[in-house]
Amino acid sequence: MAIRTTAPGRPRDPEVDRRIARAALDTFGELGWAGFAMEVVARRAGVGKASLYLRWSSKEALLTDALTTGLVRMNDVDTGTVRGDLVELATQMLDLYAGPSRGAAMRLALEAGSIPGIAENYAAMRTSQIQAARAIVRRGITRGELPAGTPVTLLLDTLIGGAMMHALSSPAFDTATYAGQLVDFLLGSPSHPFE
Repeated sequence: MAIRTTAPGRPRDPEVDRRIARAALDTFGELGWAGFAMEVVARRAGVGKASLYLRWSSKEALLTDALTTGLVRMNDVDTGTVRGDLVELATQMLDLYAGPSRGAAMRLALEAGSIPGIAENYAAMRTSQIQAARAIVRRGITRGELPAGTPVTLLLDTLIGGAMMHALSSPAFDTATYAGQLVDFLLGSPSHPFE
């Protein structure tokens, strides 16, 4: 007796999955939750609506999956120096808000709390990101690279706010270069409050 090792039907095409995820992010970024519909995403991805429903049971499930796979995540990194860690954090922020999914990232920040099924995932993601960012600064304090009294929230608000504002208001730029300049200004300015 032969044992069947694959599911019946055609295997899923990863290229179609990528097109659908991209179309979902673009649709959400441009139209928000009110304009987000399976029909619109299917048309934009160049697939039939049935293809979406074979993969996702609802538009909430589709958007959750697209956001999970398509948005840049801020992670706790340990490069060995607080400067390196903060540059990486700033780069992640710049990539998120200046990258191809910038519209979806902005919409998510504005609308996540009112979207069923998305609010919980977004809250958990934000908590994880905040903890990762705070860990970077605390590690810098522990290593003696930052003074013991460094205001963690103020430092991160300044860094992340600066990165986000630059991403939203500037034309094309090199994210790694700008991230380094931003961190150097923040840490190296003679008048900054963290020395």
